[in-house]
Amino acid sequence: MGARNIIPVNRPSVPAHAKKYLDECVRSGWFSSEGPFVKRFENEFARYLGVKHAGATSSGTAALHLALLALGVGPGDEVILPAMTIASCYFAIWYTGAKAVPVDVDPETYCIDPDVIDRAVTKRTKVIMVVHLFGHPCDMDPIMMLAKKYKLKVLEDAAEAHGAEYKGRKVGSIGDIAIFSFYANKIVTTGEGGMVVSNTKTYIERVNKIKALNHSKTRFIHDGIGYTYLMSNMQAAVGLSSLEEIERSIARKRTMATLYRNQLSGISGLILPVEKSWATNVYWMYAVRMDPKAHLSRKKLIDLLMTKYGVQTRTFFYSPRTAFRKLQLFKTDRFPVAEALERRGFYLPSGLGNTNMEFIRTSHALQKLL
Repeated sequence: MGARNIIPVNRPSVPAHAKKYLDECVRSGWFSSEGPFVKRFENEFARYLGVKHAGATSSGTAALHLALLALGVGPGDEVILPAMTIASCYFAIWYTGAKAVPVDVDPETYCIDPDVIDRAVTKRTKVIMVVHLFGHPCDMDPIMMLAKKYKLKVLEDAAEAHGAEYKGRKVGSIGDIAIFSFYANKIVTTGEGGMVVSNTKTYIERVNKIKALNHSKTRFIHDGIGYTYLMSNMQAAVGLSSLEEIERSIARKRTMATLYRNQLSGISGLILPVEKSWATNVYWMYAVRMDPKAHLSRKKLIDLLMTKYGVQTRTFFYSPRTAFRKLQLFKTDRFPVAEALERRGFYLPSGLGNTNMEFIRTSHALQKLL
């Protein structure tokens, strides 16, 4: 099938003011992280979320690492996280020397299951890392109550959930600290980049210090190990232009979800994503899963979608036993829900640049195959 006929799983959309702001960067000569767009982007993103402080970073993974360091996580500590998430969450924990302790996820939202967190808490637990997966918020109230009970910190990974809400509050504004990713396929994008946000000033001060080589008051004399996790002025310029369109982008995602739901409801063998009554799902990706009783396997279905109809898909993340098999980790651990999702879950074309006609073509292909 010709490349022109392929429906990509995520076709990006270029923000309207991106070129204008990039031209400003070029004319001013400010390309580095010291340019004015970085601070503008940080301030506007914090204002949008309703938090007090924000620090831009080079990636979402860097943001996770910095957020954990800001919380004081280090060797001997344990961080609880969901068994269905990207490897960046584990890597960021391991960068600090701490232990990653995965727990199973909710079978409907695919987010961390609050009911199983309690069993994983030990004397070494320091942080609960929640991941608002595929655009749907975690159930935060019971998680915050658990954190209070055990005197733990809560880190929200909202990389995929820009603008999603939990009981009217934007995710990223609920825990002690939160991170966002601005990779090219995210609702707000800088191409590559991330952000750490918090209402606690000292956390973001630590983030901003450590991300820029951890200088002391005297430049080039360092207070400890530092990193170069900086966002450039040009990236921030794109981010600011993308942030200006966030409400329109979320509306676009929710329109996409409605279209898919209308087209796919009732198809035997396909389970569609949910939106809990307490949540506003921003549908970063339209994540579906195969019913175990479906007459096609997931592999066969996604192969046919591509070869016969030119529809690109992506499978869900893997549970830790599968994801880190070559590292010989989590060999005896079992996460029944996450393991079922890794076998059955996949998401459909969902980009801000994908068209309604592409969503309809995808739906028709699924109707014919299932």
